[in-house]
Amino acid sequence: MDVLYDPALWTVLIFLFLLLIKVPIAISIGIASLAVAWQCDLGLPMTSYNFFANIAKFPLLAIPYFILAGNIMSRAGIATRIINLIRISFGKLTGGLAIATVIVAAFWGAVSGSPVSSGLSSVIPPSIAFIMYGVITGVSIGAIFAAGFIPGFIIAFCMIVSVYLSSRRHGYRGDNIERKPGDLRAAFKEAIFALLIPVIILGGIYGGIFTPTEAAAVACFYGLFVGVFVYRSLTIKVIYEVLVDTLIGSAIVMFISACAGLYSWVSASVGLVEKTSALLIGISGNEYVTLLMIYIILFIGGMLLDAVSLMYVFMPLIMPVMANFGWDPVWFGVMLAIMVAIGCVTPPVAVSLFVGCRISGLTIEELTPPVLPLLFSMLCGMAVLSIFPQITMFLPKLMGFM
Repeated sequence: MDVLYDPALWTVLIFLFLLLIKVPIAISIGIASLAVAWQCDLGLPMTSYNFFANIAKFPLLAIPYFILAGNIMSRAGIATRIINLIRISFGKLTGGLAIATVIVAAFWGAVSGSPVSSGLSSVIPPSIAFIMYGVITGVSIGAIFAAGFIPGFIIAFCMIVSVYLSSRRHGYRGDNIERKPGDLRAAFKEAIFALLIPVIILGGIYGGIFTPTEAAAVACFYGLFVGVFVYRSLTIKVIYEVLVDTLIGSAIVMFISACAGLYSWVSASVGLVEKTSALLIGISGNEYVTLLMIYIILFIGGMLLDAVSLMYVFMPLIMPVMANFGWDPVWFGVMLAIMVAIGCVTPPVAVSLFVGCRISGLTIEELTPPVLPLLFSMLCGMAVLSIFPQITMFLPKLMGFM
């Protein structure tokens, strides 16, 4: 009967109960944390300090900057020019539009970092998921940015293969737009300023010119410059709307971070972290079995939680397991980011699917089945990266981060 009075158990049960009755995720996490903190006399005054401390971190400043940069570049017409260039390049292939969509998603991942804009943004740097992981675990953000390059392109390649095979099976052809000999050159010329964005952001970081947070700020100013003076598509009214959208998006992320960080503190204080880690380690001494179990847990968690909550809730539980088996935290961070990307397309909390529904006018039930082959392709890519971790670690070691 003592287990019924275990605060660690109630920390989980209260949280799950609130989720089941459709209380918003951040509120569910916050209420569960406060309830257990009050019941266990952890010191309610400490909750305000923890709430503030979880967002008062310099690396987190990169998140609103990258959200702002993505919004600026989207409204400035940069995304349209990228789409046009890639569609002209690949649109005539079998399933060309779908292939172009994957390539655009990969490129946009290297621009915005937001999984809402592109699921691949979670894996391809600069990634907000990588920033959050670095803040939680203390891992070098530059190292995990470097580690995400090759896996990101592997996942993108797996998705391209998937959409190509699906297109062949269903008889989907390329588009029928006639192209003149100079169209590709003209599209490239229009998109050149957009193509320079990843070079400026990532080149500046790895060249030691600025930090990831400073890179995000530079991306904002670059986007403003291109939108105002080059494409002349940003007016005062548009800039105001961009700032409002960024404020709302950033506030949501920071509120979730604050509540989820509070939950992590309470979980550690009542022994949930220690008990869960011991359980995972004790079930099997085989690291691959344990890793598969963690993937299953993260897969289920990704169906219920957003990316920020997923990291804050599960990473404190997993870190002792990582240390026990000697897994490299940089490598595991990339694996976690892939799980975040998978979570973006797995209902009921499927952010990317809901965006797709809003754009296409389809229901979540209609959109989910066609996504399953893409989901399978991402899992195949993840399996390869899990079996051969040296693929992920190649660039960080080459660039001197390890």
